[in-house]
Amino acid sequence: MFKAVKQNRAYQDVVEQIQEAIISGSLKPGSQLPAERELKEQFGISRGTLREALRVLEQKGLIEIRTGVSGGSIIREVNSEQLSENLGFLIRNRTVSLHDLAEFREAMEGSVAALAAQRAGEEDLALLGKLVTEAEGYLKEGRKGWDNFIRTDEKVHMALARISGNQLFISVLESVYFNIHTYYENYLSRDKQLLQENFNDLREIVGAVATGNAENARELAQGHVRRFNEYMEKRISP
Repeated sequence: MFKAVKQNRAYQDVVEQIQEAIISGSLKPGSQLPAERELKEQFGISRGTLREALRVLEQKGLIEIRTGVSGGSIIREVNSEQLSENLGFLIRNRTVSLHDLAEFREAMEGSVAALAAQRAGEEDLALLGKLVTEAEGYLKEGRKGWDNFIRTDEKVHMALARISGNQLFISVLESVYFNIHTYYENYLSRDKQLLQENFNDLREIVGAVATGNAENARELAQGHVRRFNEYMEKRISP
């Protein structure tokens, strides 16, 4: 199945070959890679190089390394959960810059809002309306209602993602909103004006979705992400 690798980039070649075999379907989920001895011979590499490659594949979520008598390297099913886990780790550890995160969210949430405007049903609109009313209640509490307001804000965004019906959008945004608090806590001030602006944005986005205006919903969602990112970047500017 595999061929000898170039020694100047041995472990990378091993990773790429096994990865391609998984993506192409030559290696099925639940199947097991050949034993270490056989893999070493096929690739023409040392035990250390092979184990380094297997560690990388495990970190990517492509294989699971089991120990014991029935152990070995088991092929995992490739799904959106792995993508979400990796993205969540990057966000939680603030490895992703505010600028990159904002660009990513701006493109994604604009598309989500536009799709939601095209696909929302009566029950969807009722839920969005309920969440906006809930957010307004927390807004009136001022700083005391900050945390609950932010949670409700996230519920609105996740509701829009689910209404879009796109599983990748849902999975990725779940990861974003589960881990993004570290940015809010470090870079976003807790003042009433900010909450008010956030609420106004939510209300306008939901309004555009309710009227089925996809392009307006897209523009409003993108503007919302862009503006609040600018607020956070100002907090870290020298």
